[in-house]
Amino acid sequence: MYSNLMTGPALALIMLTSVLVSADEPAKPVRIGMIGLDTSHCLAFAELFNKQEPDPEVTGFRVVLVYPKGSPDIESSVKRVPDYTVKIKALGVEICDDLDTMISQVDAVLLETNDGRPHLEQVVPVLKAHKPVFIDKPIAGSLADAIAIFELAKHYGTPVFSSSSLRFSKAAQEIRGGSIGEVTGCDAYSPCSLEATHPDLFWYGIHGCETLFTVMGAGCESVVRTSTENFDQVTGVWSGGRIGTFRGIRAGGSGYGGTAFGSKGIASLGEYGGYRPLVVEIAKFFRTGTPPVSADETIDLYAFMEAADESKRQGFVPVKITDVKAAAAAAAAKKVTALTASDPK
Repeated sequence: MYSNLMTGPALALIMLTSVLVSADEPAKPVRIGMIGLDTSHCLAFAELFNKQEPDPEVTGFRVVLVYPKGSPDIESSVKRVPDYTVKIKALGVEICDDLDTMISQVDAVLLETNDGRPHLEQVVPVLKAHKPVFIDKPIAGSLADAIAIFELAKHYGTPVFSSSSLRFSKAAQEIRGGSIGEVTGCDAYSPCSLEATHPDLFWYGIHGCETLFTVMGAGCESVVRTSTENFDQVTGVWSGGRIGTFRGIRAGGSGYGGTAFGSKGIASLGEYGGYRPLVVEIAKFFRTGTPPVSADETIDLYAFMEAADESKRQGFVPVKITDVKAAAAAAAAKKVTALTASDPK
């Protein structure tokens, strides 16, 4: 239902407006704009793109403008913006206080606002301008908003994707590629600090959940959660009876990792590979307009996390993913109708 595959006018629009490479001409420099300046990702990504001698995979890309944004009701966000403003200027990035102006002067956009709640509002002018956009985690502050973003991306014919950097860790990608045969199950873990303004796992548990879905893929059918003050355990049942779990950690030893089970063996999910693998994928996406992660899988991931909250609300009972997605899709449809009402007919 939420496929990223586009045909006809939508595909033609992407090929005309995305920053694509022709075999007959060298790649043109890509000017990147950034929305938000309240997460460490802003500086990490800008440092990789704007190095004096960038890695070959990101050569020809440069972050040139940032529309700074902080969330007034999230203390960590408010405190970061002044310091990050100084540091990103030192990387050669200019501050632009008008979002529409910033979008008009760049070829592609990184939506980095740490708070997922304003992402839907912030991404709409980018989608209307047909600029390919990477949306950092969490893609939105609710499953309904996440679905609405993908529906609007299809409506405007603009390529979009979202991912945690954990998805592109070496071991997770090798397992996804078949290193242990068909994946029969996975247990993933990560830190899981909470933020009152977001569903519990959206804020930081997204990292371990992204790893889980990298290995397991889409197709989760039901979710049940166990939760205490310092820990979460979320168990999902996938099609075919496969089981995947996420352990969220708020006390004691922590980190990122887990174990994958396959038809030909068992493997560790390995160590976190840093931001570089994700930035390389973003660069490919900006050049080709082809998302490396499907809308279907991203929506399933956020449905898994929202279903975990629903399980907790209902007394830690199993919750069907189809029920969670149906409710969110209905809410998303209303949002999309309202946001497109003023479009030219």
